[in-house]
Amino acid sequence: MLTLLELLQSGGTRTMAELADRLGVDERTVRRYVDHLVDLDVPVESVRGRYGGYRLAPGYRLPPLMLSDDEALAVLLGLVAGRRSGLVTTMGAASETAAAKIRRVLPGRLARRLDTVIESLAFTAPPGESVTPETAVLLSIADAVRHHRPISIRYTAADGRRSERTLHPYGLVAHSGRWYVTGADPKIGEERTFRLDRIADARTLPGSFEPPAGLDPAQRVLSALAKAPYRHEVVLLIQGTVEQIRARLPASVATVEEPASAHDTDRDTEGWFRVELRAERLDWLPPVLASLDRPFVIERPDELRGLVAALADRLAASAHRVPPARAQLSREAEGFHQR
Repeated sequence: MLTLLELLQSGGTRTMAELADRLGVDERTVRRYVDHLVDLDVPVESVRGRYGGYRLAPGYRLPPLMLSDDEALAVLLGLVAGRRSGLVTTMGAASETAAAKIRRVLPGRLARRLDTVIESLAFTAPPGESVTPETAVLLSIADAVRHHRPISIRYTAADGRRSERTLHPYGLVAHSGRWYVTGADPKIGEERTFRLDRIADARTLPGSFEPPAGLDPAQRVLSALAKAPYRHEVVLLIQGTVEQIRARLPASVATVEEPASAHDTDRDTEGWFRVELRAERLDWLPPVLASLDRPFVIERPDELRGLVAALADRLAASAHRVPPARAQLSREAEGFHQR
């Protein structure tokens, strides 16, 4: 869309075929980009006729971008953090070129000071995965969410199966370095959650829909992740508070079923909670339950009982194990007493 704006700013009328060729997209996408610019109050005019196309209204110029020291630092740090977390919506080159453009227009003194901050900055978390959605897909879905419009998406599942679906999108959610869209599939009458980087195309459809009242897209995405169809279905009863359980089993991992009385009591009140989760492997779960340090009952699967017992045996053996130096001294002392 920004490339389209730059082409129109160069002056004259650009034909639809020329714009599509320069942008490397089809004419339908060009029209969608134009609609986005108009929504941003950029006066793009449509010229009809044999040599028609699009042009900017005469005399229009983008206002200059003025940033204070604090604002420039915030923008550059945002670009760096977005690239590190994996939440940039295009390949890393886009954020790098954007940062370079900002640096070019900054005064030398300020540019050097900001470079010093960025070069000396270290992160405790590893870089996020570089699985990013297409910008056109993100913008189309965001527009549909805002105006409650249905969309058609071409989706590739984790197992490689491809499908075309209709979705009533409720909201966009960024979680653990990935973008998700949650909504309802009107064909089957159920809610669905999709990863944006697996959506090849998103097209707005005619009509509108009404989202549910009290909607929380983030919570719906977390619940969908916790119920993903993995190999093992685990059901536990854990005694404690909701906060204690969630400290080790967050909403993206497990669902916590609160007893009816919990709605009338403080969340700090201890009780027995039914916890359900799905996992491809079970070996990570016994250490988590041990770190939780709360009474629990395993309803299923039985395989988990053996893993928990094996961990308990290893912990007990380690608790009674003495350092090698002390063990040697004990043996020498025992030999001395025998002599």
